[in-house]
Amino acid sequence: MTPNAASAASAPSRRSFLASSALAAAAVAGGMPLLTACGGTDSGSREGTTSGKDAKKLLPAYVASNVVTPDIPSKNGSSLGFTSKLDLAGLKTSVPKKLGKGGKVTIMSPFWGSPPKADNAYYTAMNDLIGVDVVWQNQDGNTYDEKLGAVLASSDVPDVVVVPGWNMGGKIPSAIISKFADLGPYLAGDAVKDYPNLAAIPTDAWRRAIFGGALRGLPMPASYVVNIAPLYRKDLFDKEGYEVPASAQEFLDLAKDITNAKAKRWACLDMKWTAFNAFGVLPGDEKPLGWNLIDGRMTFRGETDEYLEALEWSRKLWAAGVVHPDVDSMSDAGPTFAAGEVLIYNQDISQWYSRNAEQAGQKNGFECGAMDIFGYEGGDPVLWARQPAGIFAFVNKNASESVIKDVLAVANVTAAPYGTKEHMLTNYGVEGTHYTVEGGLPVKNDKGNSEVLNAYVMVASPASTIAHPDLPEVARGQVEWQQRMGAFTKKSSFYGMQITEPSRYTNLSNDFEQLEDDIVRGRKKVSDMQQAVSDWKSKGGDKLRDWYKKLLDENGTAAS
Repeated sequence: MTPNAASAASAPSRRSFLASSALAAAAVAGGMPLLTACGGTDSGSREGTTSGKDAKKLLPAYVASNVVTPDIPSKNGSSLGFTSKLDLAGLKTSVPKKLGKGGKVTIMSPFWGSPPKADNAYYTAMNDLIGVDVVWQNQDGNTYDEKLGAVLASSDVPDVVVVPGWNMGGKIPSAIISKFADLGPYLAGDAVKDYPNLAAIPTDAWRRAIFGGALRGLPMPASYVVNIAPLYRKDLFDKEGYEVPASAQEFLDLAKDITNAKAKRWACLDMKWTAFNAFGVLPGDEKPLGWNLIDGRMTFRGETDEYLEALEWSRKLWAAGVVHPDVDSMSDAGPTFAAGEVLIYNQDISQWYSRNAEQAGQKNGFECGAMDIFGYEGGDPVLWARQPAGIFAFVNKNASESVIKDVLAVANVTAAPYGTKEHMLTNYGVEGTHYTVEGGLPVKNDKGNSEVLNAYVMVASPASTIAHPDLPEVARGQVEWQQRMGAFTKKSSFYGMQITEPSRYTNLSNDFEQLEDDIVRGRKKVSDMQQAVSDWKSKGGDKLRDWYKKLLDENGTAAS
C-alpha cells in the first residue's frame, strides 16, 4: 500500500522492502529460507525441508475467491491487476460475519516509523470488525532481529510473532519449530474453508509456511517473477530520442551516449541486479535459490560463467564513467532521478508507481517507466523465480484453541481481496477519520498516514495484487511487465521450499556480496571472485553441494 493508493506489489528481500516508498504505509515483501525434516529423517530435524507428498498432506485446500474479479488475471506468475475505477460505494463483503469471539491477542511485529497510540481509531475499528481485541507490540523494524532473538529465547512469547524472511538467520529457524503451533488441524485440507480468504491464498505461498514438518506460518504471498526492474526516465528518453536497449552492449553504448559529467548527467546507478537478471544468474537473495541441478551436477550460482560475466559487465559500466559517482552514498535514488542527473536505475518494481506518484502534481512532464529485461546478447532473457512468500506470522504453541481461532479470524480479514470492505478498512482505515474521497479516490490524511500502517497487513495477505486507483495505467504496466518477464522465468531446484542449511555452513558465502560490490566499483577484479569461489569450495562449498544434492534426491522439487 501507498499512502494514497491501494497497492501491494511483490518484494522478495529486505533491501527492496526498505527501499520502497510503500514502507510509509503497508508493504509486501519476500524473504529468506527455512526448514523442516529432510527426507526420511525425524520430523523434528533442524535441517532440510518438507516437500512432495509429505508437504501435500499439510497444505490447505485452494479455493479461489469469487468476491471480486480482477481486471487483469494472474498470468505467468504475475500479480492480479486492478485498473478500473475503485467503486467505493459498491465495495464487496468477503467476511459476512465476525469470526472472532472477543478474546485478546497480542501480536509482535516489526514497525518502521513511530507507532501510534494503542487505542487509536484504526486499531479500534479493525478490532471491532474482526471481533478480536488485538494488542500490538510494535518493535523497531531496523533492529527487529535483535528483539526477535531475545523474545524467542525467553519464556515470554506473545500470542503471535511476525517473522520476515530476512530475520530467519542464526537460531531463529530452530526457535520457530520449538516455539510455535502447528496450524494444520485448523487449516490443512478442507479445514481452511472455514476461512474463505485464507483458502484463496495460493498453494505455493502455503508451502513456504511449512516449518519443522508442520504448517506453522500464515504467509504474505508474492509474485514469483523477478521484482527488480530497470526503471528509466521515459519522458527524457522520448525527448532525446533514446531507444530502450535490447542487449548488454546496447545498454553500454546508450549509457555512454547519455552521460555528460560536465552537465551533471549520468546514465545510471549501480546496475548489478539488472546484470544478474540479463545474464541469467541464479538468485542471490536466498541461499537455496542460488543452487540448481545443471546437467546432473548441483551447481552454485558463483560457479557459473554467467555470474562472472555479469560482474564484468557491471564493472565495465563503472570503468566507462557512466555510473553516478556518488552512488555509494546515495540512500535514495529518488531526488537524483527526478532531477535528471541519472536516467536509469534498478530497484523494486513498486518504485515504478512511487516515483510517478511523487511527481504527479508537479506538471513537469515526469514519467518513470520500466524497461523489459533483455538477454545479454539480445533476445529473450533467462530469469529465475523468486520465492512466492517471505513474511510469516506464527502462533505461540501454548496458545489455547480459542486464541488460535481468534488469530485466524484476524488473518481471514487481513487476507481479504482488493475491492472489499475488509481490504479497504485494513489498508485505509475509516472514511472521514483516516481518509477522504477526492475525485472518487481515497486520499489519506495525516491521521491516516500516522495510524494506518505496518500493522494488520503483516498478519496475512491476499494473493499478490497491484492496484493504484490514482495511476491505473502504472498498475497495468506493472502487471503486464510481470507477465512478459514471467514468460521467460524458470524455477530452480529449490523453488517454493523452506530450507535451512546446516549451521556449519551459515557464514560460508557471507563475504560474496561485498566482493561483488568491490568488483563492480573497480576496487577488485573478477579473478578475485574466482579465487573466493575456489576458497569457498575448499572451506565447505563442495560438502554443501553434496548436502543439497542429497536433499533434492530425497525430497524432489516443488517446482512445476
